[in-house]
Amino acid sequence: MMSPNLPRMKLHAYDAAIVGGGLVGLAIAYGMSRLGARVVILDEGDVAYRASRGNFGLVWVQGKGLGKSAYSNWTQHSAREWAKLARLLREDTGVDVVLEQPGGFQICLSEAEMQAKLDSMEKLMRQDGIERYDYRICDPAELRITYPGLGPHVVGGVYTRLDGHVNPLRLFRALLLGARSRKACYRPMTPVSRVEPCSDGYALHTPAGEVRAAKVVLAAGLGNARLAPALGMHVPVRPQRGQIIVMERMPRFMSHPIVTLRQTDEGTVMIGDSLEETGLDDRVGTAILATLADRAARIFPALRAARVVRTWGALRVMSPDGFPIYGQSPGMPGIYAATCHSGVTLAAAHALLLAPHIQAGPLPDALAPFSMDRFDV
Repeated sequence: MMSPNLPRMKLHAYDAAIVGGGLVGLAIAYGMSRLGARVVILDEGDVAYRASRGNFGLVWVQGKGLGKSAYSNWTQHSAREWAKLARLLREDTGVDVVLEQPGGFQICLSEAEMQAKLDSMEKLMRQDGIERYDYRICDPAELRITYPGLGPHVVGGVYTRLDGHVNPLRLFRALLLGARSRKACYRPMTPVSRVEPCSDGYALHTPAGEVRAAKVVLAAGLGNARLAPALGMHVPVRPQRGQIIVMERMPRFMSHPIVTLRQTDEGTVMIGDSLEETGLDDRVGTAILATLADRAARIFPALRAARVVRTWGALRVMSPDGFPIYGQSPGMPGIYAATCHSGVTLAAAHALLLAPHIQAGPLPDALAPFSMDRFDV
């Protein structure tokens, strides 16, 4: 039965229906609509476990891709496209997503931690097919040039030039406004129950009626696991909880983001570093928060005197190996799936690189390492 709060939609045939209105879906919708496609975005709304609203906001390359060099290359390509995406969004919407890419650091608090980081980076750069990038090992004296307030527990760190951060909520808004400025239709509170072939391509069934589109992109995060099997695809994703602490506004003391710490354009300090297998439980817990806060205070002792403004937990969308999944249905042409846990970092790649391929037809061989076929054992 149709919900009384959802007006019944008029039946239209679109070039593409994007299932999911988070950062992944909106980036693809924005990219396709910029190319002239008639796009509809079918969004479950904030009742969903929306990873986008809990995002930390990093545009991050350092250390990513251990075990799959293609992922390192993909994140590098996205980071290099980010300035273009930020410019296009500002031109189309007037929204400044506050992109800063001065480079970023990982800070180590013990010699063992430092050695593990160096071993990891060396192993990453030895992988076949990787596009190598420069990184710099920094001792405490060098780090204090960038961060004068570092504490005595810091033993060193690693710097890479490609890293940065944005305001993730502004990005979320800009992608939506950008897609709509290009005539994309946004339908909130419109979950998709099933997709089936029809004369116009595919019919998507929702509580507000049927939507038809020539192509369908499943970008529904955790919902992809439910929708994909009926379309001949295997998208095995699971939730992984991350918790975040937001401190009060402070005078600017961080010119560069750290992988677990960043100061926003408004002066607040964000702390986040947890990877928890808790199912669909997105609540916060004092034990994890205390651990996050203690580490942050060991890096910057001045944070011990700062007040906590709010905390939250959010669910990452994780594949079994931690890498993105991009694929096409083998038996249903025009059906695609896209999912990842780095919606901010990869937003530029999704809008400016992936969307044109979906628009044109088959995905390129360069994305084959992210195919869902890798899980068919």
